[in-house]
Amino acid sequence: MNDDPTEDPRAAAIEQLERFGLSAYAARTFVALSSLGSGTARDVSQVSEVPRTRVYDAIDELHDRGLVDVLQSSPKQFWAISAETASRSFEHELQHRTDVLRTALNELEPAERRAEQRGVWTVDGRKAVTERALEFFSGAEEEIVYMTVEGLLTDDVIDGLSEAAKRGVSIKLGGVSTDVQERIQSDIPGAEMFESLWVWSDTSAGRLTMIDGRKTLISALVNGEDAAPSDARSETAIWGEGDKNSLVVVLREIFTWRLDAEDPK
Repeated sequence: MNDDPTEDPRAAAIEQLERFGLSAYAARTFVALSSLGSGTARDVSQVSEVPRTRVYDAIDELHDRGLVDVLQSSPKQFWAISAETASRSFEHELQHRTDVLRTALNELEPAERRAEQRGVWTVDGRKAVTERALEFFSGAEEEIVYMTVEGLLTDDVIDGLSEAAKRGVSIKLGGVSTDVQERIQSDIPGAEMFESLWVWSDTSAGRLTMIDGRKTLISALVNGEDAAPSDARSETAIWGEGDKNSLVVVLREIFTWRLDAEDPK
């Protein structure tokens, strides 16, 4: 998938419409009408590569979803709703589907999720790793220790840390430059800074985090710090949870040693 819809807007629009559940013919028909403004089945067929006999089926599908209006003339004329209205319609549909999914999954979850996770779990991809870190931040009650390369200290990560700080969670950050520290301390006034455990440029480490001393996540930049976030293997991580989890025990000892060394007392 091309991340820049301006390079081939027709292909990008068709792809996204299909992802929202439209058939290939319906997606092509809607895109054709959007470029024409309005038109007959013949007009649509000429610019969409949809067989004229199939345009009517596509129109029925689009009409049922409120995406196309029909003028009862001879021949019939078809008109596509605006890009703004169509986008808003799909946003509402997506929000509804997301709400239904969340409710259904919440009903399926056990009353209390297991607090002690045996073994070490893996997660791949920068987006997925970031989402897992944000999930851990949202569940923090006492302390977040977070060390990372600056490229992974994105706005959503800073926002997640800030929200935790507002709940009274202690935030300790390591591995960031003076400039970034100043920005963080502006967004999270109470955040404490500590020196990195190593020189980041000498390793492929991505981020290390410890939540309340009993949940941890460690990641590596698989293709280096400059790997594109869209690369499914740009970052890979392992995580564990529980007072006796081996990963948690090891990282807790490392952080405890380092933070104690930073304490001037």
